[in-house]
Amino acid sequence: MPHVVLINPNTNRATTERMVEIAREAAGGRFTIGGLTATHGVGLITNEKELAAATLVVRALAAKLPANCDGIILSAFGDPGLAELRRRTRIPIAGIGEAGLLAAADGGRRFAIATTTPGLRSSIETMIADLGLSDRYVGTEITEGSPAELTADHQRLETALAAAITRAIDGGAQAVVIGGGPLAVVARRLAGRFPVPIIESIPEAVRWLERAIRV
Repeated sequence: MPHVVLINPNTNRATTERMVEIAREAAGGRFTIGGLTATHGVGLITNEKELAAATLVVRALAAKLPANCDGIILSAFGDPGLAELRRRTRIPIAGIGEAGLLAAADGGRRFAIATTTPGLRSSIETMIADLGLSDRYVGTEITEGSPAELTADHQRLETALAAAITRAIDGGAQAVVIGGGPLAVVARRLAGRFPVPIIESIPEAVRWLERAIRV
């Protein structure tokens, strides 16, 4: 059975465990999934400087991949180090940002992003442009409140993200991506509550890998 490693460029091990659980649920037993957590850096990537530093963190974590690794999930929405990893290995690598955005835009849908980190808006829009999706992008809605405080309180986070999703739909979005690996647990709660698809980036990364590995 193929083995996949989820790389978390944040230092929060509990977040890694939750993301791995979500990925395993999405995989449905079609491959095994383990996790690697950053040993240095930040507990939550919130700005461009931290995102850039996370590229070095990802490089260090990639050096620890087990020999039986058949695929990688890079589980930070800014996909730090994704291009470099793809240059250095033939192992299929799914970035949750890329996978989520491609799923949202599928079929020509107009899409938006709901996230907690205003400091990453520029990098998100650069990623959208690099994927050739700018003509379908209708905007990024940012939650109110501190990203760190929101991610520590799932009920507050759920309420704040729901409000951001509503604003995105009012702005013309036909699908909304929840932008952030640490937001994955709350993204699962929000799915199905709105009249448009709510895109969960980790399950989309799993589906991307299933196609790449040809399970």
